[in-house]
Order: sequence, then C-alpha cells, then structure tokens
Amino acid sequence: MISRAYWAMTAAIFMATTVMLATYTPVEPTMGPTQKIFYLHAPAAINMLLACLTVFIASIGYLWRRQWWWDDLAAAAANVAVLLAGVVLLTGMLWGRSVWGAWWVWSPRLTFSLVLMALYGAYLVTRASIASPDRRAGTAAVYGIIAFLDVPLVYLSAKLTSDVHRASLTLAGPMKLTLLLWLLAVTLISAGLIMARFRLNRHGRLARQRAQNLSRTDVTTPLAEGAAA
Repeated sequence: MISRAYWAMTAAIFMATTVMLATYTPVEPTMGPTQKIFYLHAPAAINMLLACLTVFIASIGYLWRRQWWWDDLAAAAANVAVLLAGVVLLTGMLWGRSVWGAWWVWSPRLTFSLVLMALYGAYLVTRASIASPDRRAGTAAVYGIIAFLDVPLVYLSAKLTSDVHRASLTLAGPMKLTLLLWLLAVTLISAGLIMARFRLNRHGRLARQRAQNLSRTDVTTPLAEGAAA
C-alpha cells in the first residue's frame, strides 16, 4: 500500500498549489480567470499521456516476459488514463465554453483526446469480458500496444494541423512556477493512483490463485483418500 506519508505530502502540495493559484498566480489578460483551468488541464493531459505510455510499456513487458505483474501494471495504468482523460475533456469543455463560446469543438486535439478515452475505456471493457487470465492478459497486451498509436496524434495534432488550440502558450514567471507545481501535484496523484491500483490488482490476483489452489486441493484430497482405501 502507498504510505500515508506519501499521500500526506501529496495532499499538502496540492493544497499549497491551490492556494497559490487563487492568491499568487496572476490573471491572464486575454482569457481572464478562466485561463486558470489550464493549470489543471495541462498537467492532467501530460499525465494522461504518461499513463498511456505506461500501458504500452507494460503490454510489451508482458508479451516479452509473460510475467503477471506487467499485466497488473498495464490494467492499473489504463484505469488512471481513463480517469485523467475524463478530467482533460471536462476541463477542456469548461475552458472552451468560456473562450470559444461552445462546450465542444471538433478540433483535431479534442477529437483525438475523445478517441483516446474511448480506446482505453474499451481496453478495460475488453479485459472484463474475457474470463481466461492468460487469454485476457495476451489480448489486452496486444490491444494496449495498438491503442498507443493515438497518443502521438493527441500530442502532435495542434502542432501539425490547423487547430483552435495554441501550439504553445507564453506564460509569465509566476505562471510558469504555478504550472510546474501543479504538474508536480498531479503527477504525484497520478503515480499514487497507479501504484495503489497496481497493488490492488496484484492482491486480487494472488487471492484468486490461492482460492483456485485450495479448490484443487479439496477435490484432490477425497480422490486420494478413496484410492488409499
């Protein structure tokens, strides 16, 4: 289990960055107070992509080594990726409603972000629909590798295509400091959630394996006793 000290530190940093955002960070003159959504939106997007990268690496690791902990890590990261994708889309919609006057714009980055959430949501549904552990892990690993193809499209869409999103955003010194601290806070939360889910997956898998071993023992023992008689 992730230590209480880790979560206490993470909570303290998150609260400090929230106070900093409200009292220290200047208001962007063009977009106004709505621009402050960016300090959650951007770190969530970065960690969403990192979570997807973790699924990709863990999927390769499972296919290469056939070790269960790779599969547990991939599943944990996929859960957090979907959660972060939801945060990215929600904050993006709130920002868009204020800046563009619409809750949703079918821009390349928004579209690829929605596709990403759908892909990793389908990854979790696919896992849940397969009963065999070996088949589930293998299928999920292949799917996790293929789904990662959408990640560079999300990142490059605003840079290589005509998009309502700015390819870059100029920030003053206090804004950069706020963004860095928010990135730290969201990264700590994301990493903690992945590790907590990973441990939960591991414990669940080990518990199921112990239950299966006990059931086999219960079946084998009467057979052995009958043979001995």
